[in-house]
Amino acid sequence: MRPDVVSFTFGCPRPDVLRRLAGLDVLTTATVTSVAEAREAVARGAASVAVQGPEAGGHRGQWDQMAAPGRMPLLDLLSAVVAAVDVPVVAGGGVAEAADVAGVVGRGAVAAQVGTAYLLAEEAGTNPVHRAALTDPAFAQTDVTRAYTGRWARGLANRFMAEHADAPAGFPQLHHLTAPLRAAAVAAGDGQAALLLAGSRHAQARTAPAAGITRSLTP
Repeated sequence: MRPDVVSFTFGCPRPDVLRRLAGLDVLTTATVTSVAEAREAVARGAASVAVQGPEAGGHRGQWDQMAAPGRMPLLDLLSAVVAAVDVPVVAGGGVAEAADVAGVVGRGAVAAQVGTAYLLAEEAGTNPVHRAALTDPAFAQTDVTRAYTGRWARGLANRFMAEHADAPAGFPQLHHLTAPLRAAAVAAGDGQAALLLAGSRHAQARTAPAAGITRSLTP
């Protein structure tokens, strides 16, 4: 069955790939973290872009693994991208409430992209260690690290991040290297060693059915 949408992150495919998908009436979107990436994605033929602000949880979608993660706040980055490209733009990163959705739409996004707000949803597959940490005052802060996978990612700040602040770029090799450690940390209930991906607004996440969370995000 042919998909309606194909999205890309950690980079953007070659123009011929995007042309082939367009010829099949498949909408394409590329994750971007800067104006330069947005312009390049559109130049290659992406039909839309998804702007990821630095507040977002999980892996950074920046194309260059060696570069430091961008710090321009989502709304500022979104405004700059909307002004620079003439395709639909989706925006995410720190979107935790209806007012945040209204904010990105007000800056020109056609939709908001949300992740962390659903980590405590009843349907989420978040493991018990991760779920407990999201509401534990000991994990009140988030930080960006390469320690777990070799690619920048935002998660709840813990001991493992602090002890490996100098981790090198090396995705996916480092991801495979630390996989047994991450699994052992979850099995042992050790949130100070487990990978706890989350965005900067994780304190707003709540336990509820996903449908209810979605309704609460609607302006």
